[in-house]
Order: sequence, then structure tokens, then C-alpha cells
Amino acid sequence: MSSLKNQETLIGHLGSNPEIKNTDSGKKYARFNVATNESYRNANGEKITDTQWHTITAWGKSAESVEKLLEKGCNVALNGKLINKPYKDKNGNPRNFVEIQLNDFLLLKP
Repeated sequence: MSSLKNQETLIGHLGSNPEIKNTDSGKKYARFNVATNESYRNANGEKITDTQWHTITAWGKSAESVEKLLEKGCNVALNGKLINKPYKDKNGNPRNFVEIQLNDFLLLKP
């Protein structure tokens, strides 16, 4: 059961091309956003679509695969670990940035 701890699975599409960078030590990473959509009908019977955006970060070989295979609009299924990064905004107020650290992904057909 320990393998189930802190596992996030999403199916969605990329909102833009992945941003590929290297750290000062030369390690490659990729950052991109994935949109997930959920549709439902409200009390008036109108269809409502709720879109949530998720920031994904990939490192090393995963980043290399992202660079080669993913682009804006791609449909993907991905699995990763939820990471919380606390910080202070320009006014000194505590904030929290949440991202998913990619473990693996599947490129889905449209």
C-alpha cells in the first residue's frame, strides 16, 4: 500500500508547449500546464464545464521525453507526486505553490 501514497493521476490536455530548461548543474527539466475538464448540468439543466489547470514538472529522462513528445493541445494521461512549495509574496504574505512532479505519462490520441 505504500506505493499508493501521494500519487496523482490526471487525464487532460496541454495548454501550451512545455518549457524546457537546464539547471546550473546541467540537469534538464520541463514545466508545462495540463487542463482537466469536468462537465455537469446545473439546476436549470444547462451544461457547465469546470476546467482546472495543473502545473507539471518533469526532471531528467522524463523531461527529455516531454521535450520530444509533447506539445500544446496534446491529450495526456499522467501520474506523479503532489509537491507543495510554500513562499512569501511581495507583501510578505504566506502563499503556497502546488505542482505535480511527473513520474510517467502516456500520449493519448485526440
